[in-house]
Amino acid sequence: MRNSRTHSVTLGPLEASLQRRLQSGDYDNASEVLRTALRALDREEAALDEILRAKVLASMADKKPSIPAEAVFKRLEARHSRKVKATRRGA
Repeated sequence: MRNSRTHSVTLGPLEASLQRRLQSGDYDNASEVLRTALRALDREEAALDEILRAKVLASMADKKPSIPAEAVFKRLEARHSRKVKATRRGA
């Protein structure tokens, strides 16, 4: 028994990509292509989540003292100001 709904999807320029995959014979229908694409997207998102999780854990384990946000913003503003001035001078 089928437990999924039918969806209408507008692919725009990606329609050509779908048609190439169908014409290759690797897929029997658009549903197979979209299911495969969604599985790949799920894997990609899971991998990115794992990378970010590892970076957060590494950052939390870092023993160096934190830099106050106010100091970071001051440095960013100064850097931005220097870049704007350099651009105005034509550098």
